[in-house]
Amino acid sequence: MLGAIFLFSAMDATAKMLMARYDPIQVVWARYAGMMAVVALVLAPRLGPLLRTRHIGLQLLRSAFLFAATYTFFTAISRMDIAAATAVMQVHPMLLMLGAAIVLREGLGPRRIFGIMAALIGALIVIRPGSEVFTLTALLPLLGGLFYASYALTTRFLGRDEPILTSFLYTAIIGTVVASMLSVPVWQTPSADDWGVFLALGAIGATGQFLLIRALTIAEAGAVAPFSYAGVIFATCWGYFVFGELPDALSLLGALVIVGAGVYVWYRETRTSAAKPA
Repeated sequence: MLGAIFLFSAMDATAKMLMARYDPIQVVWARYAGMMAVVALVLAPRLGPLLRTRHIGLQLLRSAFLFAATYTFFTAISRMDIAAATAVMQVHPMLLMLGAAIVLREGLGPRRIFGIMAALIGALIVIRPGSEVFTLTALLPLLGGLFYASYALTTRFLGRDEPILTSFLYTAIIGTVVASMLSVPVWQTPSADDWGVFLALGAIGATGQFLLIRALTIAEAGAVAPFSYAGVIFATCWGYFVFGELPDALSLLGALVIVGAGVYVWYRETRTSAAKPA
């Protein structure tokens, strides 16, 4: 799981470098092309059975949510510090809890409500609406977190009836097709060196995707979920050492509040589950 999160952060840093010269949608295309390559290699023997779905509409909606989350986040890191954008994006687990309570009628106890409120306060500390440093761009990672939470919510719903690999397959196919179509009007033929960077981005993202799937197949999601917050640390390191970005004190405080809220809710949830009789 840590390997996957590290590679995803490296992919984001590579994307940020490319977006200094290329439109974000072209970089999103490279990310999905890498995912499609993993699908073609790993799932080729089972493509026929895995393409069967009883919820094609939900598969399309789920894929659209992830595509929107990817595009808004990539656009955000092209215009703001990668660490701040990553920290705000980490509100998505709390938004997922809220969405699950509204849509799936899951319980929403005081600890979860506290975690959701704390995470949103942390995001506001980073974004700072009404201040001199606030721009509309700062809202993009929050919007990305909302899209990602919606993607995770539809994934949870589909997981009741269909294999997770079916959803993964549709995500890769739909995302690659849509990104290919949208990148045509803004396409710039990369230089020879940049083609190598584009290939590296796709390969890094694809390897991270493979490690994530592997982690979730050998361990329970709840056991590895907290490690996703390491992405904030990795993003801070990439921002400082590669882009010369150093988050200010309020951004660091907001990031700590967001991560702390997520870890607190995870810890209390696991403690409560462990205390229940079998």
